[in-house]
Amino acid sequence: MRFSPIIILFLLFCFWAVQSQAQIRPTGPPTRMPQQGNTNLQQGDPDQEITQQSGERKKLIDDSTKMVFGPKTTLYFLEKDIKRNLTKKYEVDTVLTGFHYYEPVANSGWMYQDLGNVGSAAKPIFYHIPQMIGTTSGFHVYDLYHHSADSMRYFDTKSPYTQMDAFFGGGNRNMLDLSFARNINPRWNVGLNFHTIKARKTLNPNARDDNLTENTSYSFHTNYKSEDGKYLLLANLTRTRHLVNEQGGIISPDIDTTSLFFAYEDAKVWLRNSRATDLRVDYHLYHEYEIVKGWQVYHVFDKRKQDVLFRSNLNSSDSLFFNRFNPERLVSRDSTYNRGHFSEWRNEVGFKGDIGPLYYNAFAKFRSGRMHLYDTLMRRNNFNELFLGGALRGDINEKWRFEAEGEYLLPGAFRIQGLFVSPFLEASYIKALYKPTSVQDFYSGNHHSWDNSFSNIGVDQIKGVLKADFPSWNFRPNITLNRVSNYVYFNEDQQATQAEGGAFMVIPGLTYSFHIKKKFFWESELYYNIITGDGKENFRIPEIVANSRIYFDSPMFDENLFIQIGLEGRFRSDNFAEAYNPALQQFHLQNDFNVFAYPVLDFFMNLRINRTRVLVRMNHININIMNEPGYFVTPNFTGLRRTLDLGISWPLFD
Repeated sequence: MRFSPIIILFLLFCFWAVQSQAQIRPTGPPTRMPQQGNTNLQQGDPDQEITQQSGERKKLIDDSTKMVFGPKTTLYFLEKDIKRNLTKKYEVDTVLTGFHYYEPVANSGWMYQDLGNVGSAAKPIFYHIPQMIGTTSGFHVYDLYHHSADSMRYFDTKSPYTQMDAFFGGGNRNMLDLSFARNINPRWNVGLNFHTIKARKTLNPNARDDNLTENTSYSFHTNYKSEDGKYLLLANLTRTRHLVNEQGGIISPDIDTTSLFFAYEDAKVWLRNSRATDLRVDYHLYHEYEIVKGWQVYHVFDKRKQDVLFRSNLNSSDSLFFNRFNPERLVSRDSTYNRGHFSEWRNEVGFKGDIGPLYYNAFAKFRSGRMHLYDTLMRRNNFNELFLGGALRGDINEKWRFEAEGEYLLPGAFRIQGLFVSPFLEASYIKALYKPTSVQDFYSGNHHSWDNSFSNIGVDQIKGVLKADFPSWNFRPNITLNRVSNYVYFNEDQQATQAEGGAFMVIPGLTYSFHIKKKFFWESELYYNIITGDGKENFRIPEIVANSRIYFDSPMFDENLFIQIGLEGRFRSDNFAEAYNPALQQFHLQNDFNVFAYPVLDFFMNLRINRTRVLVRMNHININIMNEPGYFVTPNFTGLRRTLDLGISWPLFD
């Protein structure tokens, strides 16, 4: 992998920081994030400390003068907890369970449909209610690969902390993640993150560096607390540039008799001279001030922009794809240049506080933004939105709580939701009326153009989980009920349209885990999907979705080595999954290609020596032993063939 100058500068900065003075011990108790399986967290002893004269180093040592900086001295917290007055701090992750899920689609629990490669366009399998009830861009197929500003980790570190993760997927599907954080003083922390994806094409690559996706992302973050503890500031800057050399899928053997679906590197694909880019820049600020004990005022500021571009040379063989699937030429017959620019400013002000076990919050939020589309002219679609909302939470004790929150967008859109949690039952309810996306309402490009005035989309959702937890196993049946009306989607003609009828979804599910002496584990999740109503054909969700894994997890060699080794499988039943349009950067309905049912089996092994973790994963070990020679993830896009993935995670705490 070639290193860019920014990586070299980053490594030099990390080297300087590691050599600089150690830092003041973080405040607040460490709180471990919940994990399944044997977490095997290595614990230091943060209670032993030597404080020297001013200006000299301070080190955390044990009786043998051995450094004990580690996960318990490097804690992070999240803005969503701060905003809800939850004093949670988490240890950095050193667990093995799920470590082999290094790429975003796998990390989602395989709950996304992509194009079979790291960094390719992806959408959720199941229907998701959007968090934003107001206007969004609608260009969401690369959301998985953007680290959003409101999900940033803010650190409180005893010593300079550096995290280096490198993943080498078979066929040169590579990812590199670098993170650094340090306390300037006990109340001020700064840090940065750097992420890259370079994934070679799995279908018909021309050379070693013939990449499908190239992603470069970086972020800077800081948090500060005043000396009297009344003022807190969190801020970050995030930038992501995601580039995709589109392929359009495999040419069907029905069109070209010399083409084969499962030829992989020898496959015939539609596109070679078409490229999509998605550039996002986010500026985010959260700060609060405690006026009196138990009562704070806060302000949130966001400035976001998204530039989306698709280029294609229609004087090349790529024109065959567009002649067949997008024959319109509304702007140019020689090339396609579709560009969209979405930007927004957001300010939220509110107050919050606690009265005993009761938390409350009220806020007002104003968003102003626009969508610019560039063809022969620049076309604008501006919006201004005002929200009012609030939240309420009651912590009866550690095991019983309830939450309620809502917001109203003037005029006519809203979201209300409630949550109840007990040792035996979790139940939630959401009722929302949200706006269609900007691209669904308004679009102008070389192959498509529309100007719609859709109604808001309505949804009611009920979720329930029964919890039966025992010493060696847990059993959790669950159910999701969705009622969706006025749904907006892209139809078989790749046009944005609004459903005339509603859809009702019943999704019963089951998750369970079983272990023998905390060494042998069996974990599974299973969902069965039933859709009825006049609008049921607008949702292409597999009837059955199942994931399962069996593994051995145990320390070895006097706990000098921790190991997980096992097999996992995933299955989706037959369905006419949505196809992908690269020029629109949208998934759309289709009725010709059945993505047939196929069980995929992987082997994995996760190791940890001290705090360094290593993964080995063999994908699709059951290739060529089923009725079909492989499987599809999206119409005309095959899943991975048998490939070997390797990865390493190396944290430094001093």
